[in-house]
Amino acid sequence: MSKSRSVEFRGTFPAITTPFNADLSVDHAFLAEHAQWQMNAGCAGLIPCGSLGEAATLSFAEKVAVTATCVKAISAPVIPGVTALSTHEAVELARAFEGAGARGLMVLPPYVYSTDWREMKAHVAAVLNATKLPCILYNNPPAYKTDFLPTHIAELASEHVNLAAVKESSADVRRITALKVLLGDRLALGVGMDDALVEGFAAGAQFWVAGLVNAFPAETVKLVSLCQQGKWDEASRLYAWFLPLLRLDTVPKFVQLIKLVQERVGHGNTRVRGPRLTLQGAELTTANAVIDKALADLSEL
Repeated sequence: MSKSRSVEFRGTFPAITTPFNADLSVDHAFLAEHAQWQMNAGCAGLIPCGSLGEAATLSFAEKVAVTATCVKAISAPVIPGVTALSTHEAVELARAFEGAGARGLMVLPPYVYSTDWREMKAHVAAVLNATKLPCILYNNPPAYKTDFLPTHIAELASEHVNLAAVKESSADVRRITALKVLLGDRLALGVGMDDALVEGFAAGAQFWVAGLVNAFPAETVKLVSLCQQGKWDEASRLYAWFLPLLRLDTVPKFVQLIKLVQERVGHGNTRVRGPRLTLQGAELTTANAVIDKALADLSEL
């Protein structure tokens, strides 16, 4: 079946976890199943190889293979994260993803090295120039120590026609408003922090790059739909139930926590690659208590 190259950045885009076998190789069979489960719930596309996908622990070849598996599994857009230590590697990865059938890219600043706007702009520009695919710029200053300010993003948008969207994870929803004032409808605006969804959509965001969707795709899609329809009272009720879970996405061990939630709902396991370790002790007890309450209250929604 032929797949259109266009991408509409609206709705829910899961940042998917990377499933591992017992030997910590990538579990491609479950990855394909997981991708299909997300799409069957009504998600708009898929984002593998991001922070939640443990991209820093995946080799170049594994990232391309993960993307290819997702492309084969679903007809919706697959938009892998371009995550690399060097600009050269990021450029090569962007080209490899395009060759594997990706229909867009999510461009991150380089791992480890974070500096001034001149260097960060050069890195992002090199990736954008390496592909004709529509790209999301991922702004996450808490995690990557690089902050793409609205004026920086406007500068990139004026120079690169294939910069199509921004995943805003600064946790400041005023950034959504600032970008709209500067750029109008030039870029699609997305929420990247799970616990800022309703606030972000109220400010004008159009899509959600979500994490807990890996365990609760139907609830995630419903929440986005309610926001899109302006049904704020209904959205607030669902959001209130979801928030304790969504906050698991905003702490350093978010990968372990979200994989734990997946295991608890019967769709995944808790295996992670080092340096991460699975949760234990008080952390595990506390996380399970949050999940227990959410599952118990789910029937009342």
